[in-house]
Amino acid sequence: MAKNSTGQTLKDAMSSVFAVSSLLIALAAAIAIFIFVMGNPDNFQGGNPEGTPIPGNFLAMMYKGGIIVPILLTCVLVIMIFSLERLITIEMARGGSVGYATFKLILRLVSFLLVLGGFAYLILVKDMIIGPILIVAALIVFGILSLGMSKYNAGAFLRNLQTLLASDQIEAAIAECDKQKGSIANVARATLGKYRELQNDTRLEKEQKVLALQKEFDEAATLEAPMLSKNLVFLSTLASLSVLIGLLGTVFGMIRAFAALASAGSPDALALATGISEALINTAFGIGGSASAIILFNYFSSVIDGMTFKIDEAGFSIVQTFAATTK
Repeated sequence: MAKNSTGQTLKDAMSSVFAVSSLLIALAAAIAIFIFVMGNPDNFQGGNPEGTPIPGNFLAMMYKGGIIVPILLTCVLVIMIFSLERLITIEMARGGSVGYATFKLILRLVSFLLVLGGFAYLILVKDMIIGPILIVAALIVFGILSLGMSKYNAGAFLRNLQTLLASDQIEAAIAECDKQKGSIANVARATLGKYRELQNDTRLEKEQKVLALQKEFDEAATLEAPMLSKNLVFLSTLASLSVLIGLLGTVFGMIRAFAALASAGSPDALALATGISEALINTAFGIGGSASAIILFNYFSSVIDGMTFKIDEAGFSIVQTFAATTK
């Protein structure tokens, strides 16, 4: 069974109410889009969805991909839902309130869409005015995000934490963790809660105190890790599943195409074209969904690895400072 980097299985992820609800909502939305949007009679010649698509109508062409299309569309929607959920969670893990994290995420998405739109105008429309304007607007939004939204910067938090530890201001460090919030602060807060208690403990030897503090940190980090990687197993599963479903749709399309060629007398041109369209559309859908899932999974994994490193850095600083200052 597919697992992510923390060993979470698809069965574990499916136990989440959010996961099951998202799958059902994505499936319902995909079926509705397939029937009422792609299969809209206005997209076809003569208003017949079983007939020929209007030339250049992409939605009608996608409809001709057959019954596999809503399944692939469900995969794409699930990828989008869980990617958005992971983006919000990671922003919250960096620090700050839900509103602050959501606002940062919106700015990131706006910046990305502006860049995408700018290059689309430059390359596709060849508009040398709107394209550069959109790109400059994206740079402005990114600048606001980088400079104005750095209140809960993890690097600055770690440096401040190390300074407070060096001067034995444990209570102030705990207050800083409460202010920072996020995964790094949560682990540091739990470890610092044990810090002063062990300092005042006269029964244990120094080595025992250090081991106890290290154990406290390890437990806090272990409890925080699942929140960072939760639901990533869906992306890793869909990365391979989308291609397989797309290939299944391709096989169905090729069967239909060869059946049209094998018909008695002259081949059925409409059935042949429908079969080829079904094969190509499902292939494109499957590859696109798989590529998106792989890119997003690797992105989230790299971000989580970076945050895990910072958590380890915070724990190392706390434990080493304790070992150096405790007799």
